[in-house]
Amino acid sequence: MKLDRATLIDVVRNTPLVSLDLIVRNVQKQVLLGFRNNEPARNYWFVPGSRICKSERISQAFERLSCEELGTQLSIQDAQFLGIFEHFYQENFAQKPGIDTHYVVLAYEVKQFNPLHDLPRDQHSQFRWWSVTDLLHAQEVHPHTKAYFQ
Repeated sequence: MKLDRATLIDVVRNTPLVSLDLIVRNVQKQVLLGFRNNEPARNYWFVPGSRICKSERISQAFERLSCEELGTQLSIQDAQFLGIFEHFYQENFAQKPGIDTHYVVLAYEVKQFNPLHDLPRDQHSQFRWWSVTDLLHAQEVHPHTKAYFQ
Protein backbone atom coordinates (compact mmCIF):
# COMPACT_ATOMS: atom_id res chain seq x y z
CA MET A 1 0.00 0.00 0.00
CA LYS A 2 1.42 3.38 -1.00
CA LEU A 3 0.86 6.18 1.49
CA ASP A 4 -0.46 9.61 0.65
CA ARG A 5 2.03 12.49 0.99
CA ALA A 6 0.79 13.79 4.37
CA THR A 7 0.82 10.33 5.95
CA LEU A 8 4.27 9.57 4.57
CA ILE A 9 5.61 12.84 6.02
CA ASP A 10 4.28 11.78 9.45
CA VAL A 11 5.90 8.36 9.07
CA VAL A 12 9.26 9.89 8.09
CA ARG A 13 9.02 12.30 11.05
CA ASN A 14 8.34 9.51 13.56
CA THR A 15 9.83 6.22 12.39
CA PRO A 16 12.63 4.70 10.36
CA LEU A 17 11.80 3.54 6.85
CA VAL A 18 12.76 0.06 5.66
CA SER A 19 14.14 0.08 2.14
CA LEU A 20 15.97 -1.96 -0.47
CA ASP A 21 19.04 -0.81 -2.37
CA LEU A 22 20.20 -2.60 -5.49
CA ILE A 23 23.90 -2.85 -6.21
CA VAL A 24 23.68 -3.60 -9.91
CA ARG A 25 26.79 -4.86 -11.73
CA ASN A 26 27.48 -5.50 -15.38
CA VAL A 27 29.75 -8.23 -16.78
CA GLN A 28 32.76 -5.90 -16.36
CA LYS A 29 31.89 -5.68 -12.61
CA GLN A 30 31.08 -1.98 -12.92
CA VAL A 31 28.29 -0.60 -10.72
CA LEU A 32 25.20 1.17 -12.03
CA LEU A 33 24.55 4.54 -10.37
CA GLY A 34 21.86 7.09 -11.07
CA PHE A 35 22.05 10.85 -10.52
CA ARG A 36 19.29 11.53 -7.97
CA ASN A 37 16.45 13.90 -8.85
CA ASN A 38 14.81 13.92 -5.42
CA GLU A 39 15.63 14.27 -1.75
CA PRO A 40 17.16 12.75 0.15
CA ALA A 41 20.52 12.47 -1.62
CA ARG A 42 19.44 14.83 -4.40
CA ASN A 43 22.23 15.77 -6.84
CA TYR A 44 24.37 12.77 -5.89
CA TRP A 45 25.12 9.56 -7.74
CA PHE A 46 23.40 6.73 -5.88
CA VAL A 47 22.44 3.08 -6.32
CA PRO A 48 18.80 2.37 -7.25
CA GLY A 49 16.60 1.93 -4.20
CA SER A 50 13.22 2.47 -2.62
CA ARG A 51 11.28 1.92 0.57
CA ILE A 52 9.21 -1.17 1.22
CA CYS A 53 5.49 -0.42 1.30
CA LYS A 54 3.08 -1.53 4.04
CA SER A 55 1.93 -5.15 3.52
CA GLU A 56 4.50 -5.66 0.76
CA ARG A 57 6.76 -8.68 1.05
CA ILE A 58 10.47 -8.06 0.53
CA SER A 59 10.38 -10.19 -2.63
CA GLN A 60 7.46 -8.12 -3.97
CA ALA A 61 9.26 -4.88 -3.14
CA PHE A 62 12.32 -6.17 -4.97
CA GLU A 63 10.27 -6.90 -8.10
CA ARG A 64 8.49 -3.51 -7.92
CA LEU A 65 11.72 -1.63 -7.32
CA SER A 66 13.50 -3.31 -10.21
CA CYS A 67 10.59 -2.40 -12.52
CA GLU A 68 10.37 1.20 -11.30
CA GLU A 69 14.09 1.93 -11.23
CA LEU A 70 15.53 -0.41 -13.88
CA GLY A 71 12.56 -0.91 -16.19
CA THR A 72 12.92 -4.70 -15.84
CA GLN A 73 11.31 -6.99 -13.28
CA LEU A 74 14.00 -8.96 -11.50
CA SER A 75 13.60 -11.72 -8.92
CA ILE A 76 15.14 -11.53 -5.47
CA GLN A 77 16.18 -15.16 -6.01
CA ASP A 78 18.66 -13.91 -8.61
CA ALA A 79 20.28 -11.49 -6.16
CA GLN A 80 22.77 -11.86 -3.33
CA PHE A 81 21.96 -10.31 0.06
CA LEU A 82 24.86 -8.05 1.12
CA GLY A 83 23.64 -6.98 4.55
CA ILE A 84 21.79 -4.36 6.54
CA PHE A 85 22.86 -0.71 6.43
CA GLU A 86 21.58 2.49 8.05
CA HIS A 87 21.22 5.78 6.21
CA PHE A 88 20.64 9.04 8.06
CA TYR A 89 19.78 12.26 6.23
CA GLN A 90 19.04 15.77 7.45
CA GLU A 91 16.63 16.10 4.49
CA ASN A 92 13.35 14.41 3.60
CA PHE A 93 11.53 13.63 0.34
CA ALA A 94 9.09 16.54 0.84
CA GLN A 95 11.83 19.07 1.70
CA LYS A 96 9.98 19.96 4.92
CA PRO A 97 12.25 21.82 7.36
CA GLY A 98 13.13 20.07 10.61
CA ILE A 99 12.29 16.54 9.48
CA ASP A 100 15.21 14.19 9.01
CA THR A 101 15.06 10.75 7.38
CA HIS A 102 16.27 7.44 8.78
CA TYR A 103 16.43 4.35 6.56
CA VAL A 104 17.15 0.76 7.54
CA VAL A 105 18.42 -0.59 4.23
CA LEU A 106 18.55 -4.16 2.98
CA ALA A 107 21.22 -4.23 0.28
CA TYR A 108 21.17 -6.74 -2.57
CA GLU A 109 23.63 -7.28 -5.40
CA VAL A 110 22.40 -8.04 -8.91
CA LYS A 111 25.03 -9.29 -11.36
CA GLN A 112 25.28 -9.23 -15.13
CA PHE A 113 22.64 -6.59 -15.75
CA ASN A 114 23.63 -4.66 -18.86
CA PRO A 115 20.88 -2.48 -20.39
CA LEU A 116 21.43 1.26 -20.02
CA HIS A 117 18.92 2.44 -22.58
CA ASP A 118 15.35 3.40 -21.68
CA LEU A 119 15.90 3.28 -17.92
CA PRO A 120 13.13 5.09 -15.99
CA ARG A 121 13.94 8.72 -15.14
CA ASP A 122 11.52 9.33 -12.24
CA GLN A 123 14.21 9.06 -9.56
CA HIS A 124 17.40 9.58 -11.59
CA SER A 125 18.06 12.06 -14.40
CA GLN A 126 20.86 9.93 -15.82
CA PHE A 127 22.62 6.62 -15.29
CA ARG A 128 26.23 5.61 -15.58
CA TRP A 129 28.43 2.56 -15.02
CA TRP A 130 31.23 3.19 -12.49
CA SER A 131 34.25 1.17 -11.47
CA VAL A 132 34.41 0.66 -7.71
CA THR A 133 37.72 2.57 -7.60
CA ASP A 134 36.24 5.56 -9.41
CA LEU A 135 33.07 5.74 -7.33
CA LEU A 136 35.02 5.51 -4.07
CA HIS A 137 37.09 8.55 -5.09
CA ALA A 138 34.31 10.67 -6.61
CA GLN A 139 32.92 13.50 -4.47
CA GLU A 140 29.66 13.41 -6.42
CA VAL A 141 28.96 9.82 -5.31
CA HIS A 142 27.02 9.81 -2.03
CA PRO A 143 28.83 8.43 1.06
CA HIS A 144 25.99 5.94 1.68
CA THR A 145 26.64 4.45 -1.76
CA LYS A 146 30.38 4.29 -1.09
CA ALA A 147 29.71 2.37 2.14
CA TYR A 148 28.60 -0.68 0.13
CA PHE A 149 32.14 -0.99 -1.25
CA GLN A 150 34.31 -0.16 1.78
